[in-house]
Amino acid sequence: MSQKADSSTGSGYVTVSDGTQIFYKDWGSGQPIFFHHGWPLSADDWDAQMMFFLKEGFRVVAHDRRGHGRSTQTSKGHDMDTYADDAFAVSEHLGLTDAVHIGHSTGGGEVARYVARHPKGVKKAVLISAIPPVFRKTERNPDGVPQDVVDSIRDGTAKHRAQFYKDITIPFYGYNRPGAQVDEGVRENWWRQGMMGSAIAHTECVRVLSETEFYDDLAAIQIPVLVMHGEDDQICPFPTTGAVSWKLLKHGRLKSYPGLPHGMPTTHADQINADLLAFIREAS
Repeated sequence: MSQKADSSTGSGYVTVSDGTQIFYKDWGSGQPIFFHHGWPLSADDWDAQMMFFLKEGFRVVAHDRRGHGRSTQTSKGHDMDTYADDAFAVSEHLGLTDAVHIGHSTGGGEVARYVARHPKGVKKAVLISAIPPVFRKTERNPDGVPQDVVDSIRDGTAKHRAQFYKDITIPFYGYNRPGAQVDEGVRENWWRQGMMGSAIAHTECVRVLSETEFYDDLAAIQIPVLVMHGEDDQICPFPTTGAVSWKLLKHGRLKSYPGLPHGMPTTHADQINADLLAFIREAS
């Protein structure tokens, strides 16, 4: 049953059509902001943003993608259409309208598909360090991530993800750059979130995030979209993702950040939050 847009429930589950249970957090009141997390994380990755926007008077919602976090560890339904439909089921259950949808990394692809597929009730969208228009190297995207790199991510996830998840936090947050101050708590929190989900879901999600193309989605979106991307992103390279995707949007805007890493919503939360707030409060 849907709830009024100004009445949050704290947290809960929505059971979608195939029986999968999708976990969500729902805090505060006011205009809703719906956060979509990246692979292989959970709604917890948005803590810095949710606490900030809650204080600013917004209603903040975030869900765990199927197979991730606290949602059902299902082996089925791993495709971008289903991911977007799961998020829509949460939005419908909570009765969200006039919402801003914000996605990071794979979550940015989910937002692009969501807005193209379910535009009603969406006011604005933001793609942060996101995979669109396409992650891997293709004929249309010759400088994308090579297939052998994608294969190594799938192999690491399927066969030895405990160590692989520790290792990938280093480039994810730019901790391999000269002068970087490594935050072990941030690394451990990434690992904790990753290990909450299922290996099969995460392995399948690598396929989805690498193979899905979003050219048509981006072209179909009619609302204002802010593309935010670190220029030193070692996971979703800026020249083939953020620098391209905003040009395919009818009402797109790019804000790039010299030297910032893929995980900049965590490493540079104050800066990212301020820029998000300015975009959300700006008259359309």
